[in-house]
Amino acid sequence: MKVKHMAARCAVLAALGLPLASAQAIDLMGAYDHALSHDPSKLAADEAVAAGREKALQGDALLRPRVGLQAGVSRIDNHTSTTVPAAFSSIVPSHSNGTVQQATLQLTQPLHDATARAEKAQLHQQTAMAETQFDQSRQDLAQRVAQTYFGVLLAEEALRVVQAEKAAIGQQRDRAQARFDVGRGKVTDLQEAQARYDQVLTKEIAARSTLDLRRAQFQETSGLPAEGLAQLAPGLVPMPPEPDDLTAWQVRGEDHNTAARVKRSELDVAKAEIEKHRLSGRPTLNLVASYTAQGQSGGLSPLATPDNERTALVGLQLNIPLYAGGALDSREREALARQRQAEQELAATRRDVRLQVQDAYLAVKTGVSRIASFSQSLVSARTALEATTLGRDVGTRTELDVLDAQQRVFAAELDLAQARFDYLLGRVRLAAATGELDEADLRVLNGWLVTR
Repeated sequence: MKVKHMAARCAVLAALGLPLASAQAIDLMGAYDHALSHDPSKLAADEAVAAGREKALQGDALLRPRVGLQAGVSRIDNHTSTTVPAAFSSIVPSHSNGTVQQATLQLTQPLHDATARAEKAQLHQQTAMAETQFDQSRQDLAQRVAQTYFGVLLAEEALRVVQAEKAAIGQQRDRAQARFDVGRGKVTDLQEAQARYDQVLTKEIAARSTLDLRRAQFQETSGLPAEGLAQLAPGLVPMPPEPDDLTAWQVRGEDHNTAARVKRSELDVAKAEIEKHRLSGRPTLNLVASYTAQGQSGGLSPLATPDNERTALVGLQLNIPLYAGGALDSREREALARQRQAEQELAATRRDVRLQVQDAYLAVKTGVSRIASFSQSLVSARTALEATTLGRDVGTRTELDVLDAQQRVFAAELDLAQARFDYLLGRVRLAAATGELDEADLRVLNGWLVTR
């Protein structure tokens, strides 16, 4: 039966387009690698950078020769009448017809075109911006995969804690019921235990709902099922950020954050747009060369006109714009406004980056102390539970005291789990905020995971 069940599960995974390895434990790197080729946002970014790289090629083409070929064929049918001198008093008709074929090959090489050079520079900057946006998309995917992955692990841990709490409260309720049945317990103890049990059932429903949502988010991001994920190892030793200097991290963020880099690229493109419009009224000089071949047949050459003609031409073409109705000045003013807009957007992004870096930095730094504090709180809560249970057995503490002590233990377990995952996600956010999140960071996090 187990073999049949495994075969059926593999068939379902194959039908869903998921790798068979997903039937086994999935770790963080496996989820990221799969998301690289399945996440729609990442796939869209792949196409966007491919399109952006074409901009540089289009810019290079602006200063290269342009070659064109024109060809045509015409049918001519000509009827004329000629009046001879009056002495003869007669009209002499004439008729000619035939076919004319013509082909022209023309080459134009820009020699001086300031506008084209400015546009070429702008197109290269657009390619650079596309590369930065692509880097941003990869870091965004890495962050989303890590967030959804650890979101599932935290939700699973929360459900485990709630279920353990439910089991413990259920035991206390059964104990209170048994004591009440033999006349040794109080009805208030039984009612309190039942009330606590009903409360934890509500918490379990909420925890299951949260887990279902987190699993759906992970599957949407990675394209993999969220069951059987590798778990966080219990021996995690948190480390403070290095260097332990917020200002240094904020400087790194302003320099390398992908959103700030994109805004700087947009500003560069806006400046190039100004230069392009500023130079658009300048004269242009082109080298022009052409070769024309023409032939005719039929009765089109009553005189000594050649039936075939070849013409070669080489020259310079100067174009001087004089007036464009004010459009050039208007476009330059528009470009200046766009530049000022880009400058303000860059300033706003830098401010946001500084806040993002500060938030992530503090999450990592305080995460170290929070994990230590909650670890000690859990030890203390367990010690208190043991003492309270012993006190109940000797009659100095009540069932309600035991229930309260148990609740503090489970709350401490959940607080510690939350602190551990907050610390890990803080590291991810700090790397992303400084533009340094890459596969190496994910491998470090992946090293803290163990399969169940």
